[in-house]
Amino acid sequence: MFSRNRSKPQNRIDTLIGAETRLEGDIEFSGGLRVDGTIRGNVSEKSASPGTLVLSEHGRIEGAITVSHVVINGKVLGPVYAREYAELQLKSRVSGDVSYKSLEMHTGAVIEGKLIYLGDAAVEAHVDPLMVDKG
Repeated sequence: MFSRNRSKPQNRIDTLIGAETRLEGDIEFSGGLRVDGTIRGNVSEKSASPGTLVLSEHGRIEGAITVSHVVINGKVLGPVYAREYAELQLKSRVSGDVSYKSLEMHTGAVIEGKLIYLGDAAVEAHVDPLMVDKG
């Protein structure tokens, strides 16, 4: 009856990009990545293992994000693709589309783009053509 939400991100952080750090180029990571600085490039997890990206209040990413779990409280200039879970916290600012399977959005979060639910994509791909009303 009382089960834990398994779509929530892991708490473990394996890599930290500090507040005074600025990286240019694409980043591929595994495990957990926390960004307090600035990244100009795409951020993604290694395909074999689900990862968690945490973007802090002072963090900034200018590029596409493709991960299983993402928690955003900073600024993103680009699309966000969260295969499982996306959390947009109070000070998050996203300029781009946000694709998600499970979404938690706090009051104050701003999205300048579309919200795209990924759960229906699998259902639409398996529609029985005999069940479609052609009238």
